[in-house]
Amino acid sequence: MRTIFAFVLVATTTAQAGEPKVHRGLAYAEPKNERQMLDVYAPTAGKNLPVVVWIHGGGWRRGDKADVHNKPKAFVERGFVLVSINYRFVPTVTVKQIAEDVAKAIRWTHDHAKEYGGNPNQIIVMGHSAGAQLAALVCTDERYLKAEKLPLSIIKACVPVDGDTYDVAMQIKTVEEKRAKSYMTTFGDADSQKELSAVTHVANKNIPPFLILHVADHPETKAQSQRLVEALKVTGVLAAAYPAEGKNHTTINNDLGFPDDRPTQEMFSFLNGVLKK
Repeated sequence: MRTIFAFVLVATTTAQAGEPKVHRGLAYAEPKNERQMLDVYAPTAGKNLPVVVWIHGGGWRRGDKADVHNKPKAFVERGFVLVSINYRFVPTVTVKQIAEDVAKAIRWTHDHAKEYGGNPNQIIVMGHSAGAQLAALVCTDERYLKAEKLPLSIIKACVPVDGDTYDVAMQIKTVEEKRAKSYMTTFGDADSQKELSAVTHVANKNIPPFLILHVADHPETKAQSQRLVEALKVTGVLAAAYPAEGKNHTTINNDLGFPDDRPTQEMFSFLNGVLKK
């Protein structure tokens, strides 16, 4: 199902175009450590701009906040601030603790947004692969932000990109035994799998609109995206899935931000439609 929005630039306070102003290695937790830092990409001028929090992928075990490709340029040119975060990895911590890291990074973003021209109450959460699971979880299970004394209502949109674990138990039942065991190692027992699945929490209040981007012909991410969209829609949340033709799990992420990229166009149309409301 496609979203239908006009593809226009954000009409918030105008930001000066050009290369992003970059602030790297900002700690969002104490004691300061590399896995709990973030980078901010901001326009050189402008204020009260929407802020995108980007969560990298990597199977909950690897990846880095620097892996943003063309996203900083794309977002800043359209009047957004981009915050790209690191987080701790399994098996040093659990997936629940990783989601807590994401919430702490959102707390930092809320507290410091104005310093970089951002609006602390207009935050968009996005992520790819494992980052998509984390984005969807934190945007549906309000307990993560509540622990940071923030309401879920500050999140204005969620854009998960090609995740396969919005319903962890469903994914485990879908894949072959070796991969199923890997997911069980990552997510724990059946109760933990349920708690770490976004579909479990769709009845919570103040869930933001969702646009889920996924590879069109990938059976797992397609099925998971449709599963979450339908669950959200049943509870009255604005939600849609966009099947990206001609992409794979890597290119749907790496190409996000290029002007001629169809998922990018769909994403900005969705965001501008949501923010105008």
